[in-house]
Amino acid sequence: MMHFMLLFSRQGKLRLQKWYTVMVDKEKKKIARELVQIVLSRQTKMCSFVEWRDLKIIYKRFASLYFCCAIEEQDNELLTLEIIHRYVELLDKYFGNVCELDIIFNFEKAYFILDEFIIGGEMQDTSKHSVPKAVEEADMMQETMEEYLAKPAF
Repeated sequence: MMHFMLLFSRQGKLRLQKWYTVMVDKEKKKIARELVQIVLSRQTKMCSFVEWRDLKIIYKRFASLYFCCAIEEQDNELLTLEIIHRYVELLDKYFGNVCELDIIFNFEKAYFILDEFIIGGEMQDTSKHSVPKAVEEADMMQETMEEYLAKPAF
């Protein structure tokens, strides 16, 4: 099971965080700070797997963002790398070549896509087509509601 996913920039700015285990905010901040420091201090040729406390940290850099996941000791590292890659593909499909600014200015969509893809720390849907379809349907519903609310009431 995945315990959390963090997205952060090369400068160490946290851009997105999703926690699947219950922790107090102070502990979350401490963990995020520590992991950002660990991942950013590693060489580019080093392995993307780090054993940390009683978890395994799996990370991958795409452009200027690091995608970092914490999984349990018995979980598969390569499957977690595939999950990260699929999430990036889903973001690319929605935003069209996603960049850090897309995550910053549309963080609610990035969270929504992640929530459609991973629930409770487990991957729910492996299809490249059903998640974007669900996001598109939600966008259409939101637009319909905005149009409905913008009409004057008589």
